[in-house]
Amino acid sequence: MSRDETDHPRAFGARTICDLTQSWSDVGGGVRTYLLHKRRHILEATPHRHLMIIPGARDEAIEEDRAVTVTIRSPRVPGSPHYRLLLRNGAVRRALERFRPDLIECQDAYNLPWAAIAHRKRFRDTALVAVYMTDFPTVYVARPVSKVLGSSAGNLLGRLCYSYAARLYRRFDAVFALSENGGAAKLRSLGVPEVDVVPLGVEIGEFGSNRRDPRLRRKLGLADDQPLLIYVGRLDLEKKPDVVVEAFRSLPKELGAKLALIGEGPLREQIASHGDERIIMPGYVNGRPELSRWLASADVYVSAMADETFGISIIEAQASGLPVVGVAAGAMIDRVTSATGRLGPVGDSAAMAENILAVLNGDRRALADRARAEALQFSWDRSMEALFGRLYPAAFARRAEAVPSGALPTSAPLVRA
Repeated sequence: MSRDETDHPRAFGARTICDLTQSWSDVGGGVRTYLLHKRRHILEATPHRHLMIIPGARDEAIEEDRAVTVTIRSPRVPGSPHYRLLLRNGAVRRALERFRPDLIECQDAYNLPWAAIAHRKRFRDTALVAVYMTDFPTVYVARPVSKVLGSSAGNLLGRLCYSYAARLYRRFDAVFALSENGGAAKLRSLGVPEVDVVPLGVEIGEFGSNRRDPRLRRKLGLADDQPLLIYVGRLDLEKKPDVVVEAFRSLPKELGAKLALIGEGPLREQIASHGDERIIMPGYVNGRPELSRWLASADVYVSAMADETFGISIIEAQASGLPVVGVAAGAMIDRVTSATGRLGPVGDSAAMAENILAVLNGDRRALADRARAEALQFSWDRSMEALFGRLYPAAFARRAEAVPSGALPTSAPLVRA
């Protein structure tokens, strides 16, 4: 009896949904959060199997009923110790051939999508889905190259990378971004057809102003009238916490404000070298309850990240009742309005400082109430409904059109009735 007749889920009318990603971290991160929520949804709300192929310390396949996790030995990314670089496409293809997913979703645009495309050449009825998680042509190419070789070289290479992205994504059966200004509009302008928008979710119930902790504020040496600014994320060049620090340090000292930077990264030492005791860096906090306590105990969320594709930390801050001061770029344009905060030019610490003061001197209660209301529209249930009720069926339909005589399974719906 062949493998297809025995242990492949198609024999039982189910499907295998695969997530293939570089962007996995054992300590957190948006991709990890997304994939774990998807796994829970698949196991609790569908008859299907979930396969994750991620980088790890060793080659290993862990099968737990309908949850399969394949780790592929990968070196750590220099400067980002919680991430690894999965370069072994051969090992990825062997894992794909072993577990034969019906749909592969790629969260990166580097080497791994090509492993998925090569797999589909052999198994033509495999549907491919791409998600634009990172604005990589700008973040990892145009901007850093411009700093070294000048803007002309940086912009040229950035355009080449956008052209590459367009050619890559046109090979997929479905493509989605996390927000309109965080990727969808750009991909459409590049000629990628039918780009959908599927926002991520936030566990709204885990965040709220009711988690404000006076004891934490006293521990930080803050009186009730002293504002606490907060940023959550990696301390690296992409996230630009140095701009936040510069804006904070230009604020009038008589404000009595302090700044909490929640996270780790290569810029930590540079920030610490200022010797500013008003800047608090506790590192990564342990778990969502602790993060929600820090957010609710702050007064304004501040971020200089120009290339957010979704902005999950922004929404968590808004769910905690915080107005947001950010930059007018990427997904922040979709997330922050004059009713919920202030946006300024990218990289302009002086403008950011002015916006911080405007928020602190404005009607913070009204800003906070509206921010919370905006955050309530984002839930994981809604995200999963969009994926399994709209986007994945569309990908399967397009694949069926591409393989007219294919054997795409039709007996199992993507969502349970």
